[in-house]
Amino acid sequence: MPAKDALIVLSGGMDSVTLLHDCAQSIALAVNFIYGSNHNLRELECARLHCRQLGIELIEMNLGFIGDNFHSSLLDGADAIPEGDYRDETMRSTVVPFRNGIMLAAAAGLAESRGLKAVMLANHAGDHAIYPDCRPEFVAAMGRAITEGTYARIELRTPYTHLNKTMIAMRGKTLGIDYSTTYSCYRGGEHQCGRCGTCRERIAALAAAGISDTTVYED
Repeated sequence: MPAKDALIVLSGGMDSVTLLHDCAQSIALAVNFIYGSNHNLRELECARLHCRQLGIELIEMNLGFIGDNFHSSLLDGADAIPEGDYRDETMRSTVVPFRNGIMLAAAAGLAESRGLKAVMLANHAGDHAIYPDCRPEFVAAMGRAITEGTYARIELRTPYTHLNKTMIAMRGKTLGIDYSTTYSCYRGGEHQCGRCGTCRERIAALAAAGISDTTVYED
């Protein structure tokens, strides 16, 4: 059995929850960042649930300065989120500037403080075109910065970088993950809207993976 030597950045969405289950044997700690996004607290409920299921400690870290100072439709309320397919022109407004860079820096400091050897991030290929801080070039550069900037030479592990959403859903299917206990919708309502880009991407990925979608969506 691999050593529990890693910290995972866990939002509570499909991708990070899949990675949590996929690599549970090596994950000692999860961190959820509260930064003021529309769906932050909905995702957090899911992160708590899955950490309880797996017996993994979850730290909830406040990065409220992001919501207070940065501009993004993801921070500006449900009505700011565009509807339609997950495309560059539709989703560009949802970029939170350098969000993953900030979160990974905090995660690296937390990992080193807890004596861990690695930080894990569930970025994936479907995000590359839209989100600069999900691209292979970014995670490679950030990985070098984390290693060089820590005494423990902490490693950044991003095993889903070259997988798309359907491939991740297929991994989750083999792991028996109930995706209705994850949250994707950028509008952040009680029920996921089913209309925004992230909802439509989620619905398409689950269908392509042959997973019966029991998620409750808005009427």
